Amino acid sequence: MPGNRINWFYYAAPQRFHALAGRCIPWFAAAALLLAAVGLVVGLGLAPTDFQQGDSYRIIYIHVPVSWMSMVLYLAMAFWAAIGMIFNARLAFMLAQAIAPTGALMAFLSLWTGALWGKPTWGTWWVWDARLTSELILLFLYIGYLSLRGAIDDERRADRASGLLAIVGAVNVPIIYYSVKWWNTLHQGASVSVTQGSSMAEIMLQAMLIMSLALWAYCFAVVFARVRTIILERERGAAWTRKHLPREQWA
Repeated sequence: MPGNRINWFYYAAPQRFHALAGRCIPWFAAAALLLAAVGLVVGLGLAPTDFQQGDSYRIIYIHVPVSWMSMVLYLAMAFWAAIGMIFNARLAFMLAQAIAPTGALMAFLSLWTGALWGKPTWGTWWVWDARLTSELILLFLYIGYLSLRGAIDDERRADRASGLLAIVGAVNVPIIYYSVKWWNTLHQGASVSVTQGSSMAEIMLQAMLIMSLALWAYCFAVVFARVRTIILERERGAAWTRKHLPREQWA
């Protein structure tokens, strides 16, 4: 690595990325635990009660970050699927495969916590609101991706078929984000905007951002752990995997 620059293509090899991910997982896991603890203390203990929604609003410290992550992870999955299809990169397909279950979990938690928030706020668990419906479609896209992969035995065909679905489905992400602007919906508009700043109290915003960072760290940790398993499964014919696999799993 001349000039102390990181050569990212060096880690495109599954063997090298497997080692890199293993070194990163403990750091991301520790960061996730620490940030989540701080964020929950600030959000549940220090942030004031909302004058309109009372304490029920505190679900936002889970709901908003998982909703953000459900969209970010889908775009990441579609990005790596596209890289895999363009460059025929095995590791990119593995990363897309590793992201999907965590993204599906984030989408499910977004819908579940949204229902918990909606009952005291709107008086109902569910409405066919534009944002809720498009988020439900996102969950179905994750499930469709995972189901399509599982239905095809050949790994290369599964990579390309599921990758194409991921890429096409990415059009739903901007629909989720802009749904409250494009349609008349019950769902409130964004409280945090890059261009307009935040309409929240500063301590509320701090708690939400800390919880968001905690989820980022958590997602990195679990995706890296999962991709290490996928690499070993798909590369088990290589000699280097033998020190990581039981003898009966050697190809």
